[in-house]
Order: sequence, then structure tokens, then C-alpha cells
Amino acid sequence: MKLDILVFAAHPDDAELSCSGTIVHHLKLGHKVGIIDLTRGELGTRGSADLRDIEAAKSSEILGITIRENLGLADGFFRKDKETLLTIISKIRKYQPEIVLCNAEEDRHVDHGRAGDLLEEACFLSGLRKIETSDNNENQTEWRPKAVYHYIQDRLSNADLIFDITPYFQTKMDSIMAFSSQFYDPNSNEPQTPISGEEFIKHVEGRALHFGRIIGVKYGEGFTVKRTIGTNNLLNLI
Repeated sequence: MKLDILVFAAHPDDAELSCSGTIVHHLKLGHKVGIIDLTRGELGTRGSADLRDIEAAKSSEILGITIRENLGLADGFFRKDKETLLTIISKIRKYQPEIVLCNAEEDRHVDHGRAGDLLEEACFLSGLRKIETSDNNENQTEWRPKAVYHYIQDRLSNADLIFDITPYFQTKMDSIMAFSSQFYDPNSNEPQTPISGEEFIKHVEGRALHFGRIIGVKYGEGFTVKRTIGTNNLLNLI
């Protein structure tokens, strides 16, 4: 059950929009990667929670993800309380990731920044052995990921880390469009939202081009990190 990278997302499609290229790259390298969505996105203007479950499964197939869970927290109303933290800590200990990717530190959607803060705290608390959690009635041992990276979402931030996703950009876009209820569909009769127009899909590519240009490649995905990044080989940072 151990994963190398565990991606948390406030809503189904957050991971696809923000870090799916990074996910696919690491899967291609042979690393184990999984996604945990905190909510079913039931407050979304378009579609429904049941439909987004189907879309998330389709996207996972496109990405090559075999482990994806949904915690079923209340969309728009989940809070950083003991119960929620323990639920997330249990998942961190279940999968024992070396790295966690999670929502932006601050963003337009209130759930994004809240989730980013929640995950940062849960990753720390997961390393405290006196906090007791269980999975399938078996007691879990403490586990703290080595690093937590926040993917950049709607609001542009200065990235502390940019990952080259050029070979996997089309897969990223295909995984996004698996959520057909949410994004551009000229045949849809659903209400228009800030992300349903054709211009938003162009914005997604523009953001990837922006991050790519900074590091001298075509497409990139940006991340922020609260702690200083360390290395034992400067050549690994090229």
C-alpha cells in the first residue's frame, strides 16, 4: 500500500488542473502515486457529485492512477478540526508517502487555501506517535512525509519549484477534459461558470507555457513549499 507520492485535492479535478503532468511523469518513472479527493465537489454549479465520481474514475484511467479515494468531506464547509485531521492522518499513515502534493496555500476558491493549510498540519501531526489512528481496526504507526509541496491553482504565485511536463501535456489536458461536466462543452445546456468557457482551457495551457518558459522548456507546473529545499548535489537542480 505504500506510495511514493500522495496527492490530496479539495475537489475532484484540482489535481488534474494543477499537477497531473507531474503525476504522469513520476508514474512513468515507476513511482507509485495516488490521489485522495477531500470532497465530491457537490456544490459545483454544473453536474453532480455522482457524475463527478464517474469523471474522476475516467480521469484516473487516463493518468494511469490505480489508487484514488474520496473522503466525502463537506464541499465548501469542511474545517480544520480534530475529526477531519485524524481522518487525513489515517490516510497519510496508510499510504506512507515520501512526498505529499496538495492544494495552493491561498487561492480564489476558499476550499483550496483551507485544504492546503489542513494538509500541511496533518502531515506534521501524522509524525507524532502519541496520536492514535487505525485502519481496518489495526493500529497505525506514525509517519511524516519528507516534503509537502503546494501546487499553484487559479491565482498565480511565484513558484519555488517548477516541473517540466512537456512530454505529458496532452495527457494532462485529456485528464482535465474527462471532467466534461465542468469544462468547455459547446453542446452543454448547463449554466456558465468561471471555468466552463473555452477561454479557461486556453488559460490552463497559458499557465503551463508560463511556467515552462521560466525554466526553458515548453510546459511546466509550479509548486510552492513552506520549508527550504535542500540538496546534496547542485547538478540535481539543473
